[in-house]
Amino acid sequence: MNDMYQLSKKELRYYADFLNRLAKDMTKFYYKKLNKTFKVSNKLKGRGYDPVTTSDKAFEKFIRSKISKRFPNHQIIGEEFGHKKNKSDYSWIIDPIDGTRSFVIGNPTWSNLISLNYKNIPMVGLANFPKLKRYYLNYSNKIAYVFENGNRKKLSVSKNISVAQIKVSGNFHGYISLNKQKRIPKLLKLMQFPCSDALSYANFCEGRIEVVIQCRNKIWDIHPLIPIIHAAGGIITNWKNKSPIKGGNILVCSNKNIHKKMLKLLKPAT
Repeated sequence: MNDMYQLSKKELRYYADFLNRLAKDMTKFYYKKLNKTFKVSNKLKGRGYDPVTTSDKAFEKFIRSKISKRFPNHQIIGEEFGHKKNKSDYSWIIDPIDGTRSFVIGNPTWSNLISLNYKNIPMVGLANFPKLKRYYLNYSNKIAYVFENGNRKKLSVSKNISVAQIKVSGNFHGYISLNKQKRIPKLLKLMQFPCSDALSYANFCEGRIEVVIQCRNKIWDIHPLIPIIHAAGGIITNWKNKSPIKGGNILVCSNKNIHKKMLKLLKPAT
C-alpha cells in the first residue's frame, strides 16, 4: 500500500480539514432535518432483506452537494446514487448511512462514511457517528484522531498484546454457510464481542478490540476505514491476505502475529 504516500502531507491535511468540517455539518443536518420519522424500503424485494431509508438518500444528496460545490471536477461514487464519472484521479466514496439496519431500529451505532481516493487508493477517511456525537478521521498515513466533545485523541491500536489475550469482534450475518462455519470452530469460539458495522473498526482503532472480521463489505463500507486503520497502526487485508481495496471479506488485526494466526484459523472457510 505504498500508494498511500502519493499525496503530500499538505494535500492530505487539506482534504482532512474539509472532512472535519463536513462531519460537523452532517451531524447538524441530521438533527435539523432527519431526526424524525422516515420510510423504509427493501432493495432486494423478496430475495432477502437490504433496507434503504429516505434518510440514506437525503444524507447522500447532502454529502454530494457539499463535495460537488467544493470539488466540482472530482468523481463521486455513492451507495444510493451511483457513479459520477469523469477523468479526475480524485474520487469520493460515500456510504450515507453505514448500518442502515441499526438506523431502522434506533441503535445509535450507524455512521456516515466518506473517503477521498487518489487513483482508486483511499487516502483520507471519515467515519462520523451523529448519535454518538463523535467521528474518526486520519490526517496522514501515520496520524488519525477520534473527535468528541471538542477534544481529539490520537488513535492507536493495541499493538503489544499476545494472541492469548485478544478480543475478537466478528459477524457473518448468514453470509457464510453453516457448513463453512463448522470448519472454523476455534475462530467462532473467539468471537466474543459484538460487531456493529463501522463502529467495530472504530473501536479497533481506539485499541478496545484486537481483531475485526466482517463479510461482504462493499467498497463504500471499507474504503473510508482503510486509511484510518493504517494510520492507527492496524493491519487490514481480506481473508486471503490480499488487498482490501475491492472489499469482500475483511480481516483487521492489531499486529502481525495475530494477523498470521487469524488467517490460519479462517483458511478452512475461504
